[in-house]
Amino acid sequence: MAKVQIYSKSYCPFCDRAKALFKQKGVSYEEISVEEDPNLYTTLKQRTGLMTVPQIFINDELIGGYTDLASLDQKGLLDAKLK
Repeated sequence: MAKVQIYSKSYCPFCDRAKALFKQKGVSYEEISVEEDPNLYTTLKQRTGLMTVPQIFINDELIGGYTDLASLDQKGLLDAKLK
């Protein structure tokens, strides 16, 4: 099974949607909160160039946010990345 990481905030509806999609697929993930560590969030933004959450990685590959994740799923490409 793939290594999935979700960088998130507790009040983020898109984070909740991403986690729900993984749960629906039976995929475990590591959730990393960026709320409590501003340095972590700054480093993440520098690493990805993205300013929002969630930021989702599958096997250390940046997928993007929830809309990117949902798009992969709709195109039938997500399941292959999760294997």
